[in-house]
Amino acid sequence: MVMYKKVVLITGGSRGIGAAAAKLLAERDYVVAINYKENHNSAKELVKSIHAMGGQAAEFQADISDEQQVEALFSSVLLKFGPITHLVNNVGVLAQQQRVESMTAERINHIFQSNVTPYFICAREVIKHFKEHEDMSKCAIVNVSSAASRLGGANEYVDYAASKGAIDTFTTGLSLELAQYGVRVNCVRPGCIYTDIHRDGGEEARVSRLAPQLPLRRGGTALEVANAIAWLLSDEASYATGSFIDLAGGK
Repeated sequence: MVMYKKVVLITGGSRGIGAAAAKLLAERDYVVAINYKENHNSAKELVKSIHAMGGQAAEFQADISDEQQVEALFSSVLLKFGPITHLVNNVGVLAQQQRVESMTAERINHIFQSNVTPYFICAREVIKHFKEHEDMSKCAIVNVSSAASRLGGANEYVDYAASKGAIDTFTTGLSLELAQYGVRVNCVRPGCIYTDIHRDGGEEARVSRLAPQLPLRRGGTALEVANAIAWLLSDEASYATGSFIDLAGGK
C-alpha cells in the first residue's frame, strides 16, 4: 500500500469547467493531472499557470473515448504522480443544435460514445488506483452532468441531454457499488455556464440569450461549478454520496 497524497485526474481539463477546477484544486494542495484530447497549448499554459502559483500539475494527452488510450492515460499518471485519489469525470461534447427528427445514428452514437462511455472506463481504471490506498474512504469521484439531463434539451440537444441523463443514473449506481469501500461518488449539474462548449454547438452567445429567462437572471461561471466540485471531493462532504448539486441559476 502507498502513502496517501491527493492526486486528482480531470478529464477534459484544458478549458472551461475542467480548467477552473484544475486551478482551484491545485490551490487546495491537490496534485493535478490534466487530460486533454487536442488542445495541447491550452493544457500546457494551464499547467504553467499552476506551477507559477506553486502548485503541482502535468498535462496528459488522450482521447478517452478510446479504451486503450484511457488505460495508457492512467498508467502515465501513475508513473508520474503515483495512484490517483480523486477523479473529475468532466469530458463532454455537443453537436450542432438540431431537432430529433433530423438526427442521424452517427451523430447520436458519437455523442454517447464521447459523453457516456469515457465516464465508465475512467471510473473502472480509477478504482484500481483507489485500491492501492490503505484507506479508500479518502478517495472520491465527481461526475459532471448537466441541467439538460432534467430539462431535456428540446429543439437543440436532446441527444446531449439524454447522454447526461445516463451520467445521472451512472452516478447513482456507481455510488452504491463503491459505498462499501467508503468511496464517495457525486455529481454536479451545471446549467447556463459561460464556457466554450456553446461555440461547439453553433451558438457562442447562447448563455447571454437564455440568462434573462433564469430565476437568477444571469449565467454562471466555470469557477462557481469548480467550487461545487471541490467541495464534493473534499472531506467536508464526507457523508455525501450519490448526491447531485444543481448549478443552474434556479432552473
